[in-house]
Amino acid sequence: MTYTIRVTPRAKKELYEAALWWAEHRDRDQAARWLDGFEREIESLADEPEKCGVAREDDDFPFTLRQLLYGLRRQKTHRAVFEIRGDEVIVHGIRHLAQRDLTPDDL
Repeated sequence: MTYTIRVTPRAKKELYEAALWWAEHRDRDQAARWLDGFEREIESLADEPEKCGVAREDDDFPFTLRQLLYGLRRQKTHRAVFEIRGDEVIVHGIRHLAQRDLTPDDL
């Protein structure tokens, strides 16, 4: 089964804000590679979203909340927090690993 990927406006904003921060505080080229790679990884959820583990804040939600970990090279720095609903993967948020957890109020 192939899933449709839907990234919420909030998650898109968080993704682009993280890339912008990286470009301003680290390196523009690295930020562009990070953004391109993360977007490709999110799109890859169309094939096997179940491969990702359950998110740490899952108990706070009435559905299973999963997370895709991502970073440049071996260092994971961020996660895409999502749910699988029918034939759709809905990305609810992008979080740095050190950021607070997603809450139901964030949706």
